[in-house]
Amino acid sequence: APDAHDAEIGLLRRDPEALKQQFIEAGRAAGERPTPAAINRKLAAVERRSAALAAVEAVQSAGGTAYYTSLDLRDGGAVAAVIDTIRSRHGRLDVLIHAAGLLVDRALPDKEPGQFDLVFDVKADGFYHLLRAAQGLPIGAAVAFSSVAGRFGNNGQTDYSAANDLLCKLTSSLRAWRPATRGLVIDWTAWAEIGMAARGSVPQIMDSLGVDMLPPAAGIPTVRRELLAGSRGEVLVAGRLGPWLDELDPTGGLDVDKAQAAQTTQPSFMAAQVTSAGRYTGITVETPLDPKAQPFLYDHAPDPGVPWLPGVMAVEAMAETAALAAPGYAVAAVEDVRMLGAFKFFRMEPRTLYLQAQVLAGPADELVAHTALRSQTPPARAGLPARSADHFAAQVRLAAKAPVAPQVAFTPPAGLPISAERIYARFFHGPAYQVLDAGLVEADRAVAQLRLPLPADTQPAGAAWRMAPRLVEACFQTVALWSLEQKGAMALPAGIGRVAVYRQLDDAGDAPLYAAVQPAPDGTTFAAHVVDTAGNVYVELEGFRTVARQESYDPLACAIRCRPPGPGSRPAPRRAVESRGAGTLCGLSEPEAPPRLALGPLDGETADPGPLCRRVGVSAGARQLYRHPGQRRRALCRELSPGLERRAGR
Repeated sequence: APDAHDAEIGLLRRDPEALKQQFIEAGRAAGERPTPAAINRKLAAVERRSAALAAVEAVQSAGGTAYYTSLDLRDGGAVAAVIDTIRSRHGRLDVLIHAAGLLVDRALPDKEPGQFDLVFDVKADGFYHLLRAAQGLPIGAAVAFSSVAGRFGNNGQTDYSAANDLLCKLTSSLRAWRPATRGLVIDWTAWAEIGMAARGSVPQIMDSLGVDMLPPAAGIPTVRRELLAGSRGEVLVAGRLGPWLDELDPTGGLDVDKAQAAQTTQPSFMAAQVTSAGRYTGITVETPLDPKAQPFLYDHAPDPGVPWLPGVMAVEAMAETAALAAPGYAVAAVEDVRMLGAFKFFRMEPRTLYLQAQVLAGPADELVAHTALRSQTPPARAGLPARSADHFAAQVRLAAKAPVAPQVAFTPPAGLPISAERIYARFFHGPAYQVLDAGLVEADRAVAQLRLPLPADTQPAGAAWRMAPRLVEACFQTVALWSLEQKGAMALPAGIGRVAVYRQLDDAGDAPLYAAVQPAPDGTTFAAHVVDTAGNVYVELEGFRTVARQESYDPLACAIRCRPPGPGSRPAPRRAVESRGAGTLCGLSEPEAPPRLALGPLDGETADPGPLCRRVGVSAGARQLYRHPGQRRRALCRELSPGLERRAGR
């Protein structure tokens, strides 16, 4: 057992540099020439003894009894003796952790067979001896320590990589031949400060390669966290992995021309150009969009003159990308939709969606695609990197057969008192996205009839959808209507627990469709479905989350909140004030916030100007606050927009 009174351990814990100097002086006194490698080997030996002592002390400080045995894991008999002692003493193993390992880094032609066997056998034979000795002994969880070298391979570590990969295969196979034991294997990246890679020039080499080393504070809790989370199988713990993630071929071996030809026969409007199919990125897609050409963009501008990609079209894009990665499978549902930041088309300029889908095995015969939608912005000046931002993410569930369309009991309300005119006087949507014809809002529900037929939402028209975007949009807008009527605030989408589409808009024919919404008791999430009068469900929405936006959505009210001029008031010159440091504006960070117009109090007034601040689309790139005290509505509208001037004249 490690000695708590070991002088070298004590000095290591107090002053590692002093211990290092002690080894140097002792070597010189013995007539040796101490080399850095020799000194590091001695330090490593003391560090191992100190770590063993720390483990014993941790058990004792927690009120437990620590039993320490030192042995060679390649000795099957010695391992069996220790396991038999545990069997007789406790009758079970709650957690078995196999963390043994050592390195002899040399290219394979330069490595002696005995060195290869030593590195390989400590890990592979050691784990085999542990599991063999524990036959018939209940084991709650078996945890093996592997490495990124086992996951990706590494130069000079053929033996170490192969042994770690074998640990991964053995651990993962436990579910087949030892199902009561949860198998977990952790692929560690290089550790900082501690471990075999923390000395010498290794940290500098790792940094030059773009590989992050793992801080102990982040890595040490991993085993406990994964055990408590119920994880099993292989878990990679790393930051940046540099060249380990580089593709040998820029497209991942994909024949881009053939992939694009397949797109011609089965077009995907929102997943336009397949660009690669990498090992770690999955399938990647680029979709260029022009807000001047596409109705679903220019008719969806929450900020005047700045279209946002509709959340429903982002869901469609991710579903189409997932479907490209698994031909022959149907989209059963899109789950855990996270809306991370608006994708905006500033200055009405075209932008490209960058989509990604990684497909993994799911339950039964299903597949699960982990999808993301990102943007890339060119660097502000030469020499700077391009900026990438995440906007949407979701899991797309793919099934070998399309799900069976459900039916529900549904009776349309006797009356729908809220007209489309009233709805879209407050909403920002243009014709292509004015999907509601009339609605009813009560405390515990909202129902809206869809406006049919709808104008084209794409150019060219007639795109074939997988996720019926405007049917899902009808649910979104019905929730927004409920929020406006019940809470006095516009509700924008923030996320979806699950959305499934069973029928498309064209399947309705002449039958009326309704969006029915039910808020949760606390009003923070919603369930919704689109249904016809026969109870056929077209869309099913669960766990829909929103974020409130406090502004009015009438275009004129967004821009102007005027009062008649007071006695003696006179127009004042406009003053431009930079809005840096203005903080958040309506839930958006300042760099994303569009320009604002502040109409200050009229001459002689002391009213709080706060409620007078409203957004306007003055110039897409501006970040300024304007004050127009005393100006009349028409003059102001003429300056902002001829269209607003015409409305102001009514």
